Amino acid sequence: MPRPKATKVVGVLALQGAFKEHAELVETCVHEHGYPITVCEVKTREELERCDALIIPGGESTAISLIAQRCGLFEHLQKFVQDPAKAVWGTCAGLIFLAREITSDEKLIRPLGVLHVAVQRNAFGRQSHSFVAQCNFSSFMTPNKHTSKTGPFSTVFIRAPVIDRVLDPEKVQVLYEIDTPAGDNLVVAVRQSNILGTSFHPELADDHRFHDWFLRDFVIKE
Repeated sequence: MPRPKATKVVGVLALQGAFKEHAELVETCVHEHGYPITVCEVKTREELERCDALIIPGGESTAISLIAQRCGLFEHLQKFVQDPAKAVWGTCAGLIFLAREITSDEKLIRPLGVLHVAVQRNAFGRQSHSFVAQCNFSSFMTPNKHTSKTGPFSTVFIRAPVIDRVLDPEKVQVLYEIDTPAGDNLVVAVRQSNILGTSFHPELADDHRFHDWFLRDFVIKE
């Protein structure tokens, strides 16, 4: 299938973390479904200004915040994520970076403060406590009519945060909660208009349905 002329640019913040994995899955979606999208890694103001959407990857939230400040990108990122015309998705560290409040080790990071939630870092413990959960996202993730893959999605949690509180329920929609063995319900996915936040790493699953949904619902708005 010939690739259509691109009309949207999806950037992946490439300061630290799993940015290449995100870019590869977006490319997979574009090639498989012919979306009018190009992908670029974002390290500079000029690259950011080209973008219609931005994915902030998992990694180390403190490092991402510090690098953004040191390279002069922080204020431009703040302006970008506050623009209602731009689509934004933060995964794991990206979710922390977007949050208005951080309830653990808050002095270690300067967040962008756009997503009206309070986030707890490393809520599940150390890296050795990482896990994969089978989650059914059918309540909010509209399926692509051109793909046959269905069923649970393998969500990867690595030193993952959780959303302790939604600070503005009128703005923020809780998309998904997971149950713990102790019987707690932990919020791991939220949406605030054009902004998506997830605790887990969809880019590390062998499944591009989550990226495909983001592109369709947030970027090209099919």
